[in-house]
Amino acid sequence: MWKRSQILGVTLAAAATVLAAGYATAPAFAVTACDVAWATNSWSTGFTADIKLTNNAAPLTSWSLTWTFPGSQQITSGWNAGVTQSGRAVTATNVAWNGSLGTGASASFGVQGTSTGSFTTPTDFAVNGISCSGAAPSPSPSSPSPSSPPTSTPPPSSGSGDSFENQAAGTPAGDWSVSTPDCSGAGTATIDKAVAHTGTTSLRINGAAGYCNHVFAANTSILNPAATAWYVRYWVRHTTALPVAHTTAVALRDAADANKDLRFGGQNAALQWNRASDDATLPEQSPAGVALSRPLPVNTWTCVEFSVNGADGTMETWLDGVSVPGLRQDGVPTHDIDSQWLNRTYRPRLTDLRLGWESYGEGADTLWYDDVAVAATRIGC
Repeated sequence: MWKRSQILGVTLAAAATVLAAGYATAPAFAVTACDVAWATNSWSTGFTADIKLTNNAAPLTSWSLTWTFPGSQQITSGWNAGVTQSGRAVTATNVAWNGSLGTGASASFGVQGTSTGSFTTPTDFAVNGISCSGAAPSPSPSSPSPSSPPTSTPPPSSGSGDSFENQAAGTPAGDWSVSTPDCSGAGTATIDKAVAHTGTTSLRINGAAGYCNHVFAANTSILNPAATAWYVRYWVRHTTALPVAHTTAVALRDAADANKDLRFGGQNAALQWNRASDDATLPEQSPAGVALSRPLPVNTWTCVEFSVNGADGTMETWLDGVSVPGLRQDGVPTHDIDSQWLNRTYRPRLTDLRLGWESYGEGADTLWYDDVAVAATRIGC
């Protein structure tokens, strides 16, 4: 027999009491960072839940809602969000069309799963790492203009890195050199002294639309080609949402794949990996696959991390510290994510790092890269 329980408005004051039938509403005594309305249909072996996230804080360009199940629930599928579970911990990330949440705006999604015994509703919700039961952070200044860059903690000292502070304005120098594969056009790569994530300097890419405008700043010394695993972290700010057409923003030459590039960029308005040797993509470019990726927020600095393991070919990508389900390749073929990627054995050996812009028809963008770091273990933001 079906049972229905609901929890509405997880707030600072109290969590809701889950009833066997009907619902209870938690009173709000303070403005919290976010509210979560949770409605459950449960039975002896499983459940479905409709979840509504309301943003009470500053506008968001993307969101990741996390919680921990207090019982034995295990999610088997989800809709209108990318949902992953590790142990009792669950992460739900927006899909391409519902990531933008203004103050007071809401996004709804659902999950289905298995459970044993009575269903217990979670209460420890957090959005983008900020607890929904805590006070909303004080409003921050609007996104800084290129002439007023934000500041942050300097990059870690472990591994190799570059914040471009030792470079003069103009053409990249030192370990960085301008690369225009295939043909040069309107795209440019320069050192910018007006915009930075930390300090006063960044790498600026003016990426033009059209196939013949490929431009990168290449570094052949930041990656250790003898390593078996690479963790890359950089901060990026850009002006234009990713287009539907394929673009590349990061390229890494793979000596184990006939020096063809491992490429990271976008397609269908969301981030994607692309293997140049066979044009395989991660995630697969089905609507369900694309929904498991994330857009790249515009006009704000975003922390991007990724790992590539040369020993087993696995890969993972994080956006502002949150793993993106559609950009994770765990070695086990998963439909809509990596079954195409795993159509052959892939053991990369990376030899360089190139930051820039490559479009294959439509798509122009201006990007700034800063605080680039590479190490043998995850660096973090």
